[in-house]
Amino acid sequence: MVTVIDLDAELKKLTMLRGRTPQTTRAERQGSSARLATYRDAGIFGSKSTGKGAWERHPEGDELVQVVDGSAALEIVGPVGPPQSIALRAGMLAIVPRGAWHRFHYPEGATVLAVTPGAGEYVRADVNDPRTVEPTRD
Repeated sequence: MVTVIDLDAELKKLTMLRGRTPQTTRAERQGSSARLATYRDAGIFGSKSTGKGAWERHPEGDELVQVVDGSAALEIVGPVGPPQSIALRAGMLAIVPRGAWHRFHYPEGATVLAVTPGAGEYVRADVNDPRTVEPTRD
């Protein structure tokens, strides 16, 4: 069975969440993000936000993230060394390695498409290094 997703139509249904923080709840994110489909052991998600997301990591596989509109800074932490920030703009795709802590900072706003594998772990505190805080599972 073929699955067809009209990304333009699905992303137009989302509203821009302004002022997102790592502590923003799922209920507060309602309407700004949506699961669009399932792909293998992953979900395909769309979201629109300004602000900063929570730290997350995916122990079951790499995550694919595309900036569809706007721009974002991908903050990522490897097993050693300080966090790094990578500038992304519309049309760019990032592959976040399995198990790497990462979050997005989008001060001007971004529309993002993500293929996210399995369950994730999260740090919902606004800290510079997620390795210093005990994660939760979602």
